[in-house]
Amino acid sequence: MKWLTGILLVVAAILGGLLFARQASPSVTGGEALDNPVTLPALKLVDDRGTATTLAHGDGRMRLVFYGFVRCPDVCPATLASLKNSYEMLKPEQQKDLQIQFITVDPAFDTPKVVRAYLDRFDPAFTGLTGQADTIDEAARDMFVANVKPQPTMVMDHSAHTAPASGQGASNAEAAGAGASEAARIHGDQVSVVNTQGQFVRVYTNSEVIGGELQKDLPGLIRMYGGG
Repeated sequence: MKWLTGILLVVAAILGGLLFARQASPSVTGGEALDNPVTLPALKLVDDRGTATTLAHGDGRMRLVFYGFVRCPDVCPATLASLKNSYEMLKPEQQKDLQIQFITVDPAFDTPKVVRAYLDRFDPAFTGLTGQADTIDEAARDMFVANVKPQPTMVMDHSAHTAPASGQGASNAEAAGAGASEAARIHGDQVSVVNTQGQFVRVYTNSEVIGGELQKDLPGLIRMYGGG
């Protein structure tokens, strides 16, 4: 029976190791995982250095993607500030596995130079994308983000969110002299998780980002979607 005792000891050691790993790995409790991950298309965009790229392009890191615009007076800077705080709470090795990416929904104003200067006010590590308006609109739709151009009587509203048909969940005026009517635009304010394979896999509402749920989940998200 010594052989049976040996087998039982090995099984116990394996189970103990798995239990320890589970306890040591931060859990992911917030956001909503998409039932069917969306492989992002190779839509032609331009990065904040003026270099051609695509929506699908990644650099091997997990991405947190936020659609917004530089002249946004409230929610955009608040969201980016929250992402900055969350990023700074990570260990250096975790930061290396994460890319925080801002995509403008106002490309007529938000040139690569404007986007880069804006993101530098939060964290130089953040990256940005701009491009043709029609392409950005398509990119936003692919990621279930609302983007409604300003109307003469429109006021700023960040409450609009869109959701996929399958029921998956989603969705300082920085420019000198930018008035509220000039900057008025409705857009989704969610933060989307994109894995290292370029798939949109999970989404966090703005309240979960501002409220700290995303920050709490980040180490676990990097493990789950970034291979960290």
